[in-house]
Amino acid sequence: MNKELGIMEKIVSLCKRRGFVYPSSEIYGGFSGFWNYGHYGSILKENIKCLWKQRFIFDRDDMFITDTSIISNPKVLESSGHVSNFGNEIFKIQVGTGDEAITSHLRPETAQGIFADFKNLVDAHHPKLPFGVGQIGKAFRNEISPRDFVFRSREFEQMEVEYFTKEEEWKKHFENWREIMNSFAKEVGIEKVHELEVSQDDRAHYSRRTIDFQFDYPFGRGELWGLAYRTDFDLKNHNLDYFDEEARKRFVPHVVEPSLGVDRTVLAVLLSAYTEDELGGEPRTYLKLNKNIAPVRAAVFPLLKNKPELVSKAREVYENLKLETRSKQLGAVVFDDNGNIGKRYRRQDEIGTPHCITIDFDTLKDDTVTIRDRDSGKQERVFINDLVSKITA
Repeated sequence: MNKELGIMEKIVSLCKRRGFVYPSSEIYGGFSGFWNYGHYGSILKENIKCLWKQRFIFDRDDMFITDTSIISNPKVLESSGHVSNFGNEIFKIQVGTGDEAITSHLRPETAQGIFADFKNLVDAHHPKLPFGVGQIGKAFRNEISPRDFVFRSREFEQMEVEYFTKEEEWKKHFENWREIMNSFAKEVGIEKVHELEVSQDDRAHYSRRTIDFQFDYPFGRGELWGLAYRTDFDLKNHNLDYFDEEARKRFVPHVVEPSLGVDRTVLAVLLSAYTEDELGGEPRTYLKLNKNIAPVRAAVFPLLKNKPELVSKAREVYENLKLETRSKQLGAVVFDDNGNIGKRYRRQDEIGTPHCITIDFDTLKDDTVTIRDRDSGKQERVFINDLVSKITA
């Protein structure tokens, strides 16, 4: 077994062992192409989505957010060209029963819900061009051979923006979103991203230009995200347009689409963060996750779980720290007294917890604690009142 593929197997094992990702329906042998996120995987996923919302939507003045249905009127995907261009790749479903049943589809992308709602958004908010609409949601594709863990699955989640602009301005907005996507990759800890200009033969039917953001997975370089210029294809096919009140004319806006897969982002983050080293003469594994997305920001331990005074003080520190970090939106704090101190360190390292805080007998005397850095393993004593500043530094 080659070393690179071994890393993928180690990631899958860690995800199962530490509660990140499990095979769906595992007690019945699993179900190919479907995965469940456990406690820490769900938090990691949510942290990534929250950061995406902040950077792609809430930090801007020209963005709206929506949440559209997974199943739509059959005419939506017929008009968009998905039914004729993708055929068997789209899941068919029956809506209703008996003779009244209508054949529709599970959406293969979240974008069409945004396009179909374009008129509603314009009527409700009267936005001026350019503006965008963002959405996070599930999509489904009937992959013939799902593989490589969560990289290629039949049910997945997308973080997408449809950015509406005048035709003559699409290039500058394309470049702007390109910069934002590269910046976001670094912020979530994905350092090695490659850009591939997709050829005309390989582009989707709606695209005039597409850049694939690619990542070096253990099984080879593959697509992570996509940035597409969809022209006016979608709105035109849905017979939708926009009235420019300043120019006093009606036209069909063009669209730039930054599309990020949540599951592929999680996988790339985990692969980027996975680290093996030696600490204290012993091998260890840890996830070098950026603190802004780590499932746990800090873990609080009593040195000994059979000493009530230490447990009580540790609980007090934990509760106070949890309140402070919650008010400042700094991430989760957990209490851990399971096993000896060494096992707790190893467990939190594999979860990716940046800091472990230990309450010992000196804490009872002078209100200082030991805080351990995940990456270096170094420990220092600090006052309890300084903990928040330490874990945010």
